[in-house]
Amino acid sequence: MYVCLCNALTDGQVKDAVAAGARKPRDVYAHCNCAGQCGTCGRTILGLIREMAAEPGRHATVQ
Repeated sequence: MYVCLCNALTDGQVKDAVAAGARKPRDVYAHCNCAGQCGTCGRTILGLIREMAAEPGRHATVQ
């Protein structure tokens, strides 16, 4: 599913970025070689980051 239309980022790309260490939306953008544009996707990306951090076996700290 597309999470960010401006950058054509999918939830899979966001999950890959989080698995690689992204802990903030700006980390996801950096991992995907893009930048936040309209800001609409920020909450969705943050939600995915928090969702993955809450999964059993993950010890990520989300700020």
